[in-house]
Amino acid sequence: MKKLVLLLNMGGASSLDDVKIFLTNMFNDECILGIKNRFLRKIVAYFIIKSRLKQAQKNYSKIGGKSPIAELSESLVDKLNSQQFGEIKFDFAMNYTPPFVEDVLRKYTDYEEIVLFPLYPHHSITTITSSLKSFARAYKALNLKAKLSAVEPFYKNDDYNEILIEKILDKLDFEDEIEGDISLIFSAHSLPQKIIDNGDIYEKQIKEHVRILKQKLQQKEIVFKEILLAYQSKLGPVKWLGPNLSDVLTNLESKKALICPLSFCIDNSETAFELSIEYAKIAKAQNFTYYNVCQCPNDDHSFVNFIQKSVANII
Repeated sequence: MKKLVLLLNMGGASSLDDVKIFLTNMFNDECILGIKNRFLRKIVAYFIIKSRLKQAQKNYSKIGGKSPIAELSESLVDKLNSQQFGEIKFDFAMNYTPPFVEDVLRKYTDYEEIVLFPLYPHHSITTITSSLKSFARAYKALNLKAKLSAVEPFYKNDDYNEILIEKILDKLDFEDEIEGDISLIFSAHSLPQKIIDNGDIYEKQIKEHVRILKQKLQQKEIVFKEILLAYQSKLGPVKWLGPNLSDVLTNLESKKALICPLSFCIDNSETAFELSIEYAKIAKAQNFTYYNVCQCPNDDHSFVNFIQKSVANII
């Protein structure tokens, strides 16, 4: 039986020309903008894109003109497929930039089973629900008949959290024993408060995830001055989840911060630009003596093993 494991993610521009494609698809997504009327949503999206495009392209130019997400995803899939894992094929699709899910699925129309693996540790309508809706439209458009299943949000998974702990340890210099002076900040992508008020469980799962990671760090006797949760990527005048990372950094007494991205499995513009460049400027302006950003699991061998193990529990 031919089986496909399809990794789903948001996507990111692979060139400066792709920035407009990314913004257009994202802000026309009902799960993102939340406007039910398609025509009205398109009008609002147009003005948002018009106001953000040049700055977004400028930001992308500072990280080489493209997001790292596509290349890292391709490398991850290559490593998954290089290992013998039955008759299972791994591939990936993006929600807002190529490769789009319908185009990817055209390669697998004769496959009998598809496992969906959203690369988001936590559930949100803006991420997992949106990706699954995109898949459902493509599945219907191609008139596929494959058996379907999906991997659930995995923020509680011990193997996954061990990967995050290792990413934190990779950035610490234990020979100088400076970790006790550093503030560890888990940074999650923010959402408008209205989305949470309407029933999205994202914030609840984020807070629970931080509690789990705090406990694991304590059990391993890894000591920080403090462990905080902050949110990034706030957009527009409406109320968003907080505290905002910029405010946390501005008020941080230790002047030493290690940032661990919590919402992403693959590095993207939010980590490569926002955390590593934009927020680093705030730290510099505040005379920080230490500022660093953990990498996401990306295409690490440990993440490859985690994905395979997760799939094996379903198939």
